[in-house]
Amino acid sequence: MSQLPKPRVESTGGATAPAGRRHALLLPGQGAQHVRMAAGLMTSEPVFAEAMDEALTALTEPGPLGDRPAGLREDWLRSPDAAVIDHVTRAQPLLFAVDYALGRLVLGWGVRPAALLGHSIGEVAAAVLSGVFTLRDAAALVHDRVTRLADAPPGGMAAVAATPDEVAPFLGDEVAVGAVNAARQTVLAGLDAPLGAVTGALREAGFVVQRVPASTAFHSPALAPVVGGAADRIAALPAGEPGIPVMSGYTARFLTPAEAKDPAFWSRQPVAPVLFWPALDALLATEDLVLVEAGPGQGLSQLARRHPAVRSGSSAVISLLPARPGPPEADVAALRAAAEALRNHAEAV
Repeated sequence: MSQLPKPRVESTGGATAPAGRRHALLLPGQGAQHVRMAAGLMTSEPVFAEAMDEALTALTEPGPLGDRPAGLREDWLRSPDAAVIDHVTRAQPLLFAVDYALGRLVLGWGVRPAALLGHSIGEVAAAVLSGVFTLRDAAALVHDRVTRLADAPPGGMAAVAATPDEVAPFLGDEVAVGAVNAARQTVLAGLDAPLGAVTGALREAGFVVQRVPASTAFHSPALAPVVGGAADRIAALPAGEPGIPVMSGYTARFLTPAEAKDPAFWSRQPVAPVLFWPALDALLATEDLVLVEAGPGQGLSQLARRHPAVRSGSSAVISLLPARPGPPEADVAALRAAAEALRNHAEAV
């Protein structure tokens, strides 16, 4: 078993975790994607590169639920167009692959997480790392999901600096709460026209609103028609019990064996809201933890740093990758700083 590598560069500011704390991996979803995300690690981290190759192969070879898209690897490594990477047929499978590969890298360091917490497609990556699905079967689930979502009518998402109760009076049947990301960050989802009307009204009322990089109304009832029948297809995929506890971002409690094996649980995720903040709250109520964001960007890290347990110093946050896209060297430096922070914690225990 490989262990945490000795740091090869000076720390670039990764937080040093409190001694004695166990770890939990945070696996991001739609909105975290960017051009060449984590690609800088392909030549410097063999475990990551091998896991990415395995994931991309699983995502592009014919599988249990049919043929797969071509060109996924080429778009990830070579496309300079953010619009290409933001499209559901690229963003979702590539986020799944990067989350999975970074999770494998951390496990290869000898870290044994107390829990996994995924955001949206990150929960499917968590299911693979936990042993609920094989990589090949999870890739089939991802392919079926994105194929359906690609046929959805134009829509989007918008983050509002407000609580769900504060935005509720502005919502109707066509715009819903798609995610609760923090105590005062609620993400709305809906088709383009109604979402635009609602966000306009919120801005006029004085709320800060920012569109999320998504061209689909993820986690809203608008997607119910396109996911119809998905449970029947997912039922063909074998599922096991979580070997590592998974705090579900859809229920804000630990995934049960029955839920893990229930095709309906996985098929309804594109329609159900993501409850990241309640799930994080439930996770940190169990024990103080070192939260390791294993995905592109630092979006979940920024949210987690708002939690009282992190603000008080009893829990900590470490990000594996830079906050913003940059050259390959930035990916490598950020990862080495994170490894140093984790190694310092291990040595202090």
